[in-house]
Amino acid sequence: MHYTLCDMFSDLTQNAVESGADTITVELELTAGKIFFSVTDNGKGMTPEEQDRALDPFWTDGVKHPGRKVGLGLPFLIQTADATGGSWTLQSEKGAGTTVTCTLDPANIDTPPVGNVTGFFRHILTFEGRYELCIACKGKAEFTVCRSELLEALGIEDGTSGMDVNALSLLGHYLESLMEE
Repeated sequence: MHYTLCDMFSDLTQNAVESGADTITVELELTAGKIFFSVTDNGKGMTPEEQDRALDPFWTDGVKHPGRKVGLGLPFLIQTADATGGSWTLQSEKGAGTTVTCTLDPANIDTPPVGNVTGFFRHILTFEGRYELCIACKGKAEFTVCRSELLEALGIEDGTSGMDVNALSLLGHYLESLMEE
C-alpha cells in the first residue's frame, strides 16, 4: 500500500499522463469530514474488458512498465476505499478518456495520512510530456491552477525539460502560498 494518499493520487495521475491525454483535470477536496480526489483525462480510455483487467492487481500489459508483473494503482485505491468505508468509481470509454474518483473519511482510523499536498501538486505538474493539467483544490485552501500558466510564468517553453532547480523551487513556493490562503 502507498504510504500516503498523495502517493496514491500521484500514481493515478501519472496513469492519466501516460494514457496519451492532452488534457487532465485533478480535483482534490480536503475537509474535516471528507477527502475527495478525482482525475479525468481525455486519453486513450479503456473498453469494459480493459477496465476489468485494470482492477486486477495481478494483471499488467507489460508495455508501460516492462518486467513488472503487477499493476496496483487502481487495486490500491479500491483497497483503501473499502478498508475505510469510502467509495470509488472508474468511468472510461475507449478513445474518449477515463475518470477515476474516490471519497474517503479522514476520521477513519484506517485512512492513510494525506501526505504532502504541495509536493503532490508540484510532482504531477512536472511529469514529462506535452499536456495541460489543471488542478482544482477545495477545502481550507481553494484555488485552480493550470500547468500551461505556470510554465509560461516560469519562462519554460518546452514542457518540463527546461525546468531547473530554481524553477522547481519557485513552483514549490508558489504552491505553498496557494495552500496557505
